[in-house]
Amino acid sequence: MKIDIFDFELPKELIAAQPANPRDTSRLLDLSEEGCISDRYFYNLPELLHEGDVLVFNDTKVIPARLYGARGEALVEVTLYHPVDGISWWSFIKNSKRLKSGDIIRFYTSEISAEKSDFTAMVLEKKEDDGVLISFNCNPAELGHKLELYGFMPLPPYIKRDKPQPGLWNKFNDKENYQTVYAKHEGAVAAPTAGLHFTPDILEKIRDKGVEEVYLTLHVGAGTFLPVKTEDTKDHKMHAEYGIITPDTVDVINRAKKEGRRVIAVGTTSLRLLESAADNQGILHPFNGETDIFITPGYKFKIIDMIITNFHLPKSTLFMLICAIAGTERMKEAYAHAIKEKYRFYSYGDSSIIKCVNKI
Repeated sequence: MKIDIFDFELPKELIAAQPANPRDTSRLLDLSEEGCISDRYFYNLPELLHEGDVLVFNDTKVIPARLYGARGEALVEVTLYHPVDGISWWSFIKNSKRLKSGDIIRFYTSEISAEKSDFTAMVLEKKEDDGVLISFNCNPAELGHKLELYGFMPLPPYIKRDKPQPGLWNKFNDKENYQTVYAKHEGAVAAPTAGLHFTPDILEKIRDKGVEEVYLTLHVGAGTFLPVKTEDTKDHKMHAEYGIITPDTVDVINRAKKEGRRVIAVGTTSLRLLESAADNQGILHPFNGETDIFITPGYKFKIIDMIITNFHLPKSTLFMLICAIAGTERMKEAYAHAIKEKYRFYSYGDSSIIKCVNKI
């Protein structure tokens, strides 16, 4: 399938640099009924849900996986995306052309210069598609503390932030904003952004309505933001991400499916893990491992009835996924409406709720 099918023009001013405040005042494009497009706000979500619906949340917690470092005079920007062991990570590194195996990267902050830093990593390997494998100079138990001290939230490249320098370190509140209110299990290097709109008040209203909530964990990787560089979907390589679905979550979802109740994925991350763990009869199974599932139009969904999701990049794997859910023409029409009505796009942008029409 040609990638150009999934292209569209987006005015740059519609790319959100900050989230709505409060979170639930973001807009919500309602595509929950076939053939209809309605403009709402996220605080209207409980009105669209039914008693007995099951919302599936991804409770991964984002770690401060972006680091700024120096190799000699050369400055580099490191985004961790896939752990190999307790101290080694595959990473994407800006300005990495001259890096070679054995090089030492010394990390810095606005308060700690590279020369005085005791936090370093050695380059172990470079691969064109996978980036750079690095190993930190600390034991696994210390790495989390080091990342909290030196790291930034790994915002996607379309959200611009200044590099660390005096006076700008705390200019933005990304460590809070780029985290869901229900985040629990550390390991993601990108947020499950559909969940950023939920507030404790919204969650309480949903429970009061009789909606069930269940949680799975998919540690989102930075590869989710990588552009598709091939001309055809069959040639694109997805990066693997680690996920867990517990037996308790499986039981709730399978019971809901058996009883004809709706299962609604909160975000593409929840959806991809659900579909990875489902069999061809639409039965969900416990899961503990990696998935690199790549969903494009023509796919028949096994578990979900609806999805809550943000607005995605043109020609991205995530836009392809929602086109698979509701149809490419339907989603192009919806995105054209959102652009005309000046919805805010991408990770800190507005939300949508979409009915799945392509199911087994």
